[in-house]
Amino acid sequence: MVTPADGTRVADPDGPARRLRAEIERLRDEAERQKGLAHRRAEFWTKAHIALGFPAALLAGTAGAAGLATADARIPAALLALASAGFAAGAGFLRSDARCRANKRARHAWAALEGRATVKLAREHLSPEDLAELLDHRQAALSAYDADDPQPGPPPALPG
Repeated sequence: MVTPADGTRVADPDGPARRLRAEIERLRDEAERQKGLAHRRAEFWTKAHIALGFPAALLAGTAGAAGLATADARIPAALLALASAGFAAGAGFLRSDARCRANKRARHAWAALEGRATVKLAREHLSPEDLAELLDHRQAALSAYDADDPQPGPPPALPG
């Protein structure tokens, strides 16, 4: 709505188109932020997976070697095995490898949403269907964090 100097309101013919463009820009900006966040989370979980998995494997091997070396080394071997089990249990509990994969899937989904929004914003005329399509892709990006297996292809179309 436009308000002239006399205080009356005049309908702005470009209002809906401007709001539609603003909403798509907001989605693009959100996708850009979420893509970066998912990237940082994937890096964190990769490091956590290595930080827990490598010591577990190293300590398990050392405990086995120490236990087989002499009978006097059984107590240190048991302590090493216990530490190895702790690292392995921590890695299993945190599921850092699954979290890393989920964040990588989400990063790709957010990047796809960002790209689609950028392409749509390059067009002169936008439609509500463009926004609906982007919202479907946003929902797919949000659900990428929870999916155990990546879903091939575009997100399913919403009924209606």
